[in-house]
Amino acid sequence: MNTQQTEEPDACEHWVEKLHDGTPVLIRPLREEDHDRDRRFLSSIAYEARRFRFIAGLSGGLPSLDPQGMPVDYHQRMAYIALAHVDGCLQQIGVSRYAGIPGSPRCECAVAVHEDWQRKGLGTHLLRHLIDAARRSGYECMTSRDLANNYAMHRLTKALGFSSRYLGGDVSEILHELDLRA
Repeated sequence: MNTQQTEEPDACEHWVEKLHDGTPVLIRPLREEDHDRDRRFLSSIAYEARRFRFIAGLSGGLPSLDPQGMPVDYHQRMAYIALAHVDGCLQQIGVSRYAGIPGSPRCECAVAVHEDWQRKGLGTHLLRHLIDAARRSGYECMTSRDLANNYAMHRLTKALGFSSRYLGGDVSEILHELDLRA
């Protein structure tokens, strides 16, 4: 079980990352005041993306990554949001989360990126920051349970060094795993 504690992220912790097309985006920890923005973001993404995003919460056995049931505590549960200026307004365009699996040195992750911002490297930035946070919090393994036809997540996890396997002969879901001790 993860018992190592880290300090809450500094209120100023953030990164300005450039996407493949040169667009700057702000990535920072999800804050209490972001919850309404996060709900609006999740309701704005396509049904298929929401279905991919919440497979863990729907399939049982692992912690739910549903934002309403997952308050961020910066140790057992962490989230990062990506923000960009769209038509003169700062809008959320992505989110990544992990939740610790109780009684285990493992955490499960999920990433969602708005359709207009996909294939630009945003998911990679979000997941890299999440991996770093999980390591700082003492987790040994990060997992992502995904539908077999979630090709974007397959490419993302493979590019970041995750291994993949089908669950018990069921080819409808894949478990991606990353050893965080390496």
